Amino acid sequence: MAAPAAWAAPVKVDGFTHIKSMDGIDEYRLDSNGLSVLVLPSHAAPVVTFQITYRVGSRNEVTGSTGGTHLLEHLMFMGSTHYDASKGNSVDTYLDRVGAGFNATTSMDRTNYYATLPPSALDGYIAIEADRMRGLLLREKDRQSEMTVVRNEYERNENNPNGALMKLIWSTAFQAQPYHHPVIGWRSDIENVSIDKLREFYDTYYWPNNATVTVVGDVEPAKLLATIGKEFGKVPRSPHAIPEVYTTEPAQQGERRVILRRAGEAGTVMMAFKGPAGLDADIPALTVLELVLQGGRGSRLSRALVDTSKAVGVSGGMYQQRDPSLFMLSAVLAPGVEHAEVEKIINDEIGKVAREGAAIEEIKRVLGPYRADVAFRRDGTDQAADSLNEYIALGDWTKYATFLDELEKVTSDDLKRVAGKYFNADQSTVGWFVPESSK
Repeated sequence: MAAPAAWAAPVKVDGFTHIKSMDGIDEYRLDSNGLSVLVLPSHAAPVVTFQITYRVGSRNEVTGSTGGTHLLEHLMFMGSTHYDASKGNSVDTYLDRVGAGFNATTSMDRTNYYATLPPSALDGYIAIEADRMRGLLLREKDRQSEMTVVRNEYERNENNPNGALMKLIWSTAFQAQPYHHPVIGWRSDIENVSIDKLREFYDTYYWPNNATVTVVGDVEPAKLLATIGKEFGKVPRSPHAIPEVYTTEPAQQGERRVILRRAGEAGTVMMAFKGPAGLDADIPALTVLELVLQGGRGSRLSRALVDTSKAVGVSGGMYQQRDPSLFMLSAVLAPGVEHAEVEKIINDEIGKVAREGAAIEEIKRVLGPYRADVAFRRDGTDQAADSLNEYIALGDWTKYATFLDELEKVTSDDLKRVAGKYFNADQSTVGWFVPESSK
């Protein structure tokens, strides 16, 4: 979002402690229960986005209840103590009536719920989010109905060969760490997880001291915090410590390969290399390396594969997650091209970067469009909140303000170093989608 001429000073509100400020964003903590609150005022338009991010995702799941975080996300809309369809004031009813745009998403590291609405309707939505934080009804009839919705979503994903190949690669690359599980879960868990297990999961993670509220838009911070304090202050801190994920992936000792054969049209080569956690100091260099390799039509893989009619598209990059993750590269093959040929070309290109790096002119060229894309993705209250959401999930929202500056410091030697460090065949998982005739 565009910055005003001068950011306003943080406010003082009883019951809140100001933690820090950066780039117009003020962080506060609700003293009674540890709820974190980020406030980014913008009076450019009469609209506000309110988002709550819970620091729980599929990384917190275990076999038997995989996909539980995502299924619980669906159930969060099915009724709470004071807001329920039987009372005529469900979440959807209220948000539809005030003309809000709203949704929720689940990922590996977090779950978020958000609405973009007129400022006059904000207090009502704050009350809803506070109520369902601890007052969710969690009824078996709702689990049954939403299970079929989630199962249909699972089946749609399975019908996409490249989506199925990516799931196969993640589950092969990670043997112990929970990134092994797909966010949507395994089908048998989706179908059979009990309402009691979902309630146990909810009672473990859905607490104010495991959440961050983000508010972006046309608000007066003092009034906003007073309302948040009034509604969320009723919710106690968790009676237990929020469990930490302590499982780490054992060192990989050799290349892993998978092949998916099924009906389809175009073949695909996917290559995944073990990378660092999202807050690691190597992430800026890996992000620039991602842009050099596949950031647009002028990227190295695009020139080597698409311009030569070996592939119809390339994609990938560093998946920034809370725990060590994957750097992936993918190419959809042109008709008649062999998988091995495309895989060799990808290896040749990453080998060149490991040996030679990239000229400063090339780094500047790829960073220009990236900066513009970041600005576009933050242009609006909902988009700014969404960007903050991902940095909250990593564990440091201030990267929202500092990450672009960190990219500017990346050098050619940095690219050589990280390419040599992470593009190691013994730390790789290679997947091929081989289409077969459906006749």
